[in-house]
Amino acid sequence: MEVVGRLVGLLVVLLLGTGLRASGVLDTDRTARLNAVAYYVALPALIFVSTYEQAIGQLLSLALFVGLVFVLFTTAGLAWLVHRNRDSSGRQSVAVIQSYHSNIGYLGVPLIAATFEPAVAAIASVILGVVTLAQLPMSVLILSTLNGADAALGPKLRGLAKNPVLLSLLVGLTVGSVGLSVPGPAATGLDAVGSLALPLALLCVGASLEVDLPAIDYGATGAVVALKIVCMPALAWIVFSVLAVDTATFTAAVVMFATPTAVSTFVFAAELGGDTEFASLNVFVTTLLSMGSLFVLISLVG
Repeated sequence: MEVVGRLVGLLVVLLLGTGLRASGVLDTDRTARLNAVAYYVALPALIFVSTYEQAIGQLLSLALFVGLVFVLFTTAGLAWLVHRNRDSSGRQSVAVIQSYHSNIGYLGVPLIAATFEPAVAAIASVILGVVTLAQLPMSVLILSTLNGADAALGPKLRGLAKNPVLLSLLVGLTVGSVGLSVPGPAATGLDAVGSLALPLALLCVGASLEVDLPAIDYGATGAVVALKIVCMPALAWIVFSVLAVDTATFTAAVVMFATPTAVSTFVFAAELGGDTEFASLNVFVTTLLSMGSLFVLISLVG
């Protein structure tokens, strides 16, 4: 029942964000500022607090790395096969990337930190770093190639070097690996700030969701949903069971890959010639339905 209450609370906050946008309280400017607080302050604090007490060797194993890469690229390959005959390149490119590009930063790590023990959150933070470095350039490459858009990977990759989430992960792992101590008051303060990451992220996601019901392509959206929140976590379950990783690693990997499509895919679609209405719809539907699928999954692994 605790899991049910937690996920119902997440759904309420998500819909609250949508309601605040519809009422005009969270307009574009206010949502952008709220998003900046979540992205540049709360989430980095959460990542640092989750990792600063452990060395990287304790968190990132060869089995974890191999499993992450296999699940990500296998799902992307399946998405390519499923969506190869979509009626336009803009819709095809969006369908492919949204079938594997997970919201592991805004929703994955905060959800795990709020639900599981610290060891699971620490591994989830490392998963965030590894998967982000792979899925972001892959999504940009697919969108730009299929849509003929002019997108240089260099600036995107250089932008990763300034990413506050990845920087906080690097700092946290460095502190843990070197064995430095963090003063108690600082750790407590960062922990309090990090606890705001999930509600802020959900408000921002809710305020960013838009749906045009007459334009729904049920077949394409259904395929995206099936691949993202059913196939991908199921594949992760199988792969990490075969790899026989420890319980914390298994839990973190499966739940992270069960998160919905990232809101950033809508931004990439707008920049690189994708079908933005279709992208917005898929973000909304996968986010909404993932509240139920995550409940089932967390109940199974918890």
